[in-house]
Amino acid sequence: MVTLDLRHVASPAVRDLLHLVNHPDFDRTQQQIEHLGGCTEPIRLTGHTATVDTTTGEVLRSYTSSDEPTGSLLTACGNRRASRCPACSRLYAADTYHLIRAGLSGGKTVPATVRTHPRVFATLTPPSFGPVHNRPTTPGGDIRPWRCRKLHEPNDALIGTPLNPGTYDYEGAVLFNAHASTLWARFTTYLRREIAAGLGMTQKAAHAVLRVSFAKVAEYQQRGLVHFHVVIRLDGPDGNTAPPPPYATITVLTEAARAAAARVRVTVESDAVGERELGWGEQLDVREIRAFGTDAEFTDQAVAAYVAKYATKSADVSGTLDHTLLCRPCQGRGATLLPHGTPLPCTVCDGTGQARPLTRLPVARHVRQMIRTCWELGRLPEFAHLKLRKWAHMLGFRGHFSTKSRSYSTTLGALRETRRSWRTEQARIHAGLPESDPTTTLVAGRWDYLGSGYSPGAALLAAHVWHRKELERQFIAEGGC
Repeated sequence: MVTLDLRHVASPAVRDLLHLVNHPDFDRTQQQIEHLGGCTEPIRLTGHTATVDTTTGEVLRSYTSSDEPTGSLLTACGNRRASRCPACSRLYAADTYHLIRAGLSGGKTVPATVRTHPRVFATLTPPSFGPVHNRPTTPGGDIRPWRCRKLHEPNDALIGTPLNPGTYDYEGAVLFNAHASTLWARFTTYLRREIAAGLGMTQKAAHAVLRVSFAKVAEYQQRGLVHFHVVIRLDGPDGNTAPPPPYATITVLTEAARAAAARVRVTVESDAVGERELGWGEQLDVREIRAFGTDAEFTDQAVAAYVAKYATKSADVSGTLDHTLLCRPCQGRGATLLPHGTPLPCTVCDGTGQARPLTRLPVARHVRQMIRTCWELGRLPEFAHLKLRKWAHMLGFRGHFSTKSRSYSTTLGALRETRRSWRTEQARIHAGLPESDPTTTLVAGRWDYLGSGYSPGAALLAAHVWHRKELERQFIAEGGC
């Protein structure tokens, strides 16, 4: 055993790590952290479980969290945001990839014949609320000056920010984000109507011969506005098990998607902001998805990877925060926006439980103004249902980042259940237990939430695990074995 004088170690994290390393049960602690794959914010549980043979009453297996060196069982947080937990977000992205890929090329209970169905990849973008800094290129790929007469580098912080903040329509931008989910719902309604009209049928007749299936993911632009990437597929009346009729072609689907996007309108009325009409922007992109192995840019594999990449991102890619701005006790009740530096017991929270004036949030000016607009509009009674203050850190958007229709493919829950069953079986084999029979065995236990996160030393171990696994993945991706 290594013995060190910890008084000369300055860092608390390093001192804690040395305590862990010298603990008699360090191997078990390291095993738990390795099992989490580098999760940065694990859930700590306390409790017990037992597997009992109901015919004999014999306890086949028992486990108690108090036997662990830390006194708790660590489980992965499961956060999909890459900014919060890279390890769990990677797993979420992998599940999303398989979910999207199954709906394009089959697998996971979806027949392989879906690859012959009409399929398009559409991007629904927000409209303009004022000119912003951009980085346009020539057809040859060279950068050309924008309206500001500057050549912006790819990582320039000005990209996406207004050329003239004083005239930028911040209220319209926030209201668009807040109604993006409504715009999407109306798009799906109009899409079915346009398909029926394109086939010369009533909606009832069209529903009897085909079904529209889709999967979408939301992404934030650098200007802080949400746009949607959507996979749309035409199926037979019973879903993905049969193709649509031959006259339901890719051309019909493409034209219907364009017509539906142009029709969508949501009217917002308020004495404070007047009457606003919200809709999708003019930059609508609809492309056919080709089968894997072709020379086309949009193949089923490429689209699945593209969608999965954005499923783990949040509003923080636009420079905002990845946590709510309201402290838990108030949940926004009574919180008011005061001048700079004015203290308030119930004001904007910085994510650590400490109050912080809005003007001191560590974000860019453009993002801060969008948050301020959410805060100001959130006090109006006519916008109470939008919960703008609760979702100010998301710049007003409160919808799901990824959704799909029921018949598109499998579900994230089904993928997780399959993985959970596999791990349970591996644990049974490792413990040397006989194959369990659900009719003769009973699993009973109790688990309580204890907290989240690591000790400082364990956090260093988790960071090392994540770094090592990333190097291994990069090595394999570069052709290693």
